[in-house]
Amino acid sequence: MLRQSDVWAADMGDGTYQNPVLYADYSDLDVIRVQDDFFMVASSFAHTPGLPILHSKDMVNWTIVNHVIAKVDLPGYEIPQHGKGIWAPSIRFHDNKFWVFVSTPDEGIFMSTAEDPFGSWSPLHMIKEVKGWIDPCPFWDEDGQAYLVHAFAHSRCGIKSKLNICRMSTDGKQLLDDGVIVFDGTEHHPVMEGPKMHKRNGYYYIFAPAGGVSTGWQTVLRSKHIWGPYEDQIVLHQGDSTVNGPHQGAWVELESGESWFFHFQDRAAYGRIVHLQPMKWVEDWPQMGVDTNGDGIGEPVLRYRKPDVGGEYPIAVPQTSDDFKEGQLGLQWQWQANPITAWYSLTDAPGSLRLKCMPLPDTMETLYDAPQLLMQKLPAPTFSATTTLSFHPQQAGDMAGLIVFGFSYCYLSLTRSMNGTNQLVLIQGEGRGDTGTEQEQAVIEFPGEVIYMKVDVIHDAECRFSYSGDGHHFQHFQPIGSSFQATEGRWVGAKVGIFAINKKTASSRGYADFNSFVMESL
Repeated sequence: MLRQSDVWAADMGDGTYQNPVLYADYSDLDVIRVQDDFFMVASSFAHTPGLPILHSKDMVNWTIVNHVIAKVDLPGYEIPQHGKGIWAPSIRFHDNKFWVFVSTPDEGIFMSTAEDPFGSWSPLHMIKEVKGWIDPCPFWDEDGQAYLVHAFAHSRCGIKSKLNICRMSTDGKQLLDDGVIVFDGTEHHPVMEGPKMHKRNGYYYIFAPAGGVSTGWQTVLRSKHIWGPYEDQIVLHQGDSTVNGPHQGAWVELESGESWFFHFQDRAAYGRIVHLQPMKWVEDWPQMGVDTNGDGIGEPVLRYRKPDVGGEYPIAVPQTSDDFKEGQLGLQWQWQANPITAWYSLTDAPGSLRLKCMPLPDTMETLYDAPQLLMQKLPAPTFSATTTLSFHPQQAGDMAGLIVFGFSYCYLSLTRSMNGTNQLVLIQGEGRGDTGTEQEQAVIEFPGEVIYMKVDVIHDAECRFSYSGDGHHFQHFQPIGSSFQATEGRWVGAKVGIFAINKKTASSRGYADFNSFVMESL
């Protein structure tokens, strides 16, 4: 396995960290501490494997260690379902087990458990078949009663800015009623969602974001009774900082007594990146970040001392590069839909990943709707991604290459033309409408079969593609076409990755062997 390049490291190596702690799209995250280990879970929508599990020893240095699900085991997810699927999970440790609760906005609320978070998780169990109930969080009270708090998706059920609490069986397998609306944020906390429930000093707390993804704030509700009434306070907002919409995440308390709060920041093409804020309790209200204006509302910090976890741990970053020599795909990779084995092989050409030029699904014409794109999150504000591939086309239309994907997307492909030659083609696509469109930006005759493709991503996600065919790995790259502005997708940041496909035929035996995928700092 290639050594991971620290394209973005939060640990400054001097006892401090910088925000974001993860400059990557770990949207709607939740975090727990179990003894001296920390585990994070995040939304994955329709990308698979889904529900990523990240692990840390100090809340600053994180690696991907698992996924809860291999696929979204629901009808329709064999093709891309942009913006649907796995929304806003919660993770908890209760009764010596790990629990993840999650919703799919069109199907219902599900849960999964594991005794070992690094091992197998149970299949998702539907606890409520319902449309528009989202962002579920379980809560087991001191008296043994169990509850579930959740929000609503207006687009699915016509309800918005309200939080609902249901009684739940203690085994988490079913809801016992339809619940009670315990808070209505319509007037003062619009778009309230993503609730996380806790209990401290006799108060029930619901941590909930409001105000919208890119412009909102973090609200905390509290009550002496689980059914309310709940008081409310805004405890974190942008203020004079550069961090827009700081909200939705997790309160974590350390053995040292320190409290910390994770939240995301919407950074458009980079997705919802993860920040860590110091937190303290004042008169049984949390204060997050730093109150720079004396108004009692915290603002995000950009650099701070690391949490007191009782030790020092080495710098770690989520996986990015891959040389495909481990016999399995790195945990950073996700498909656009539920995968099938016919798309790829790690054994046909040992030491390489073989992607096969499979056709698009019926009625689909562009890569926006291609399920077999293999991609990962943008890992830093600036970086380069380079892949090496050997192209083995069998018929016209076979293509393989490198892609940056979002509503707007761009890909560089080696393509077998209608006259039997290989061409290097840069194509830009648009997928916001009902049907995607694509347009050639540059075409070059390319006589070889081995090629190095590279994309440089610079500030504000401007992308520049280049290539080399002379066999000198990172030398003599030639630019192709003009720069491309990456964009977000449906509720997700842009992604970067590789593919092989044929858009012209119903079948093909062509393929490409990818020898490496390398992320580096610029």
